[in-house]
Amino acid sequence: MSIVTSRREQKAAVRADRDGSGPTLDGGEAPRFPGAAAKFALFGEVLMVGLLVALVGVVVITLPAALAAGIRHMRRFIAGDDSAVAHFWTDVRAALPGGTVVGVVSALVTAVLLLDVDLARSGFLPGGVVVEVVGWVGLAAVSLTLLTVTGLWTPQLGWRRAVRAVPRAIAADVAGAAYLVATAVFVVVVTWALPPLLLPALGLAALAAVAIPERRRRTR
Repeated sequence: MSIVTSRREQKAAVRADRDGSGPTLDGGEAPRFPGAAAKFALFGEVLMVGLLVALVGVVVITLPAALAAGIRHMRRFIAGDDSAVAHFWTDVRAALPGGTVVGVVSALVTAVLLLDVDLARSGFLPGGVVVEVVGWVGLAAVSLTLLTVTGLWTPQLGWRRAVRAVPRAIAADVAGAAYLVATAVFVVVVTWALPPLLLPALGLAALAAVAIPERRRRTR
């Protein structure tokens, strides 16, 4: 019986060492992001977060709240903190009031920019090429702002201060801003190619919103 118990304890120690949830077997330091060390579990979490964000954000104007809650959930998971789904719903409830306002503004601006691009392509507007370029740049700016502000939001900070912090965050990490724009393009392209891929794409967007700022902190 003691041999069986010892083997179980050894297997549990190996798992804890691999995923970073416990002490390392060689006595070294545990990973900074233990959740990221468990790659299969991370993949599953990305899919789950994508599904949750899609469910909450299906109304479109609730997408900022959904993304903010999904990003916070992903941040807890990779940090090895308590990442129960109940915390996601708690964040959704806290984010919805102000997040809906952000969602309405984002949806209106996006609709206007898409209309401009469509009109520019129709040939009805003079200088259509310039108008189309401005429209695409504007859409990229909206996507960047949305991913940045949802990554900054916390219940303590609130939406108003998160929005005010966006210019400073972008200026402090221009390369990271480019990565976030690329993330938004990735979500659009894969969804256009195969709509069901929206779910994992949203989860990956939440992961990117967590990982990109951390990349800058690690290189300091």
